[in-house]
Amino acid sequence: MMDQAHQDLYPLGLRIASGRNKVLRQSVESGKIVVAPGAFDCLTARLVEKAGFPALYVTGSGVSISALGAPDVGLMSFGEILDRVKRIADSTAIPVIADADTGYGGPLNVIRTVRELERAGVSAIQIEDQTWPKKCGHEAGRQLATADEMVGRIKAAVDARVDEDVLIIARTDARSEYGLAAAIDRAEQYAEAGADVLFVESPENEEELKQVSAALRRPVLANMVEGGRTPITPASILEEFGYRIAIYPNALTRTIAHAGAKMLETLRQDGTTLAFKDKMLDHKELWSLFDYASWTGTESRFATPAATSNR
Repeated sequence: MMDQAHQDLYPLGLRIASGRNKVLRQSVESGKIVVAPGAFDCLTARLVEKAGFPALYVTGSGVSISALGAPDVGLMSFGEILDRVKRIADSTAIPVIADADTGYGGPLNVIRTVRELERAGVSAIQIEDQTWPKKCGHEAGRQLATADEMVGRIKAAVDARVDEDVLIIARTDARSEYGLAAAIDRAEQYAEAGADVLFVESPENEEELKQVSAALRRPVLANMVEGGRTPITPASILEEFGYRIAIYPNALTRTIAHAGAKMLETLRQDGTTLAFKDKMLDHKELWSLFDYASWTGTESRFATPAATSNR
């Protein structure tokens, strides 16, 4: 078996990561909040890790926007999500939290979803109680499955995981249609079904954020969506309220879109990118972000003398 020191000789994209599931579970149980920015591809995942965050969140909305050019309206198939998640998990060493939507079908689909995502290197799997096709949790038009159906999803997910350190996150979208009390009641049922972390989507003010955390006897997750239904609340305050995970699904997506639009506007007007030179990574910096020296070093260790001399 290859030891960790040997693994570390390889670039991240070729390593087999280990220990991430336990790290995330221990972090959530520590009493400190885990801030997990959203990522939608390998570049954004690496940016999250390099910035020093302890975990990242694979955003279904961001993946849909970047892969299909479509908003979060339930168009991504499980296979498409799985492929993106695998690549993200391979490109980073920090724990990955994956948005698995509704589990993509009945109990058998949920079991397959959990097994495949766990094999892909995911440390926490989020499943929600909408019907398919699901909608963004901060938009209208969401339709909920019955609480009993979602309980079945959670029981299937808990039973399917191989490593008990993999966290099952249960999300309820009941707040907007049925009120906060109904959402909390559903979350309590999902906790009884075995969910490790509870996610009540779209509380509408800080008082509701407090009520959710106070009412539930499991670690709770807060979703910070700029321009969404829930007020953007500093992580330190969320931690005081009792939250143990805070996700920022598309903060990076929105920032990249805004900065990119500004650069392209300048390029169109000026015919040059020089005005943005100090606002972007240059060629070497971008390649260094992905450990270029490690990739070439690994290649050189196994290359034949003739292949090396022909460079």
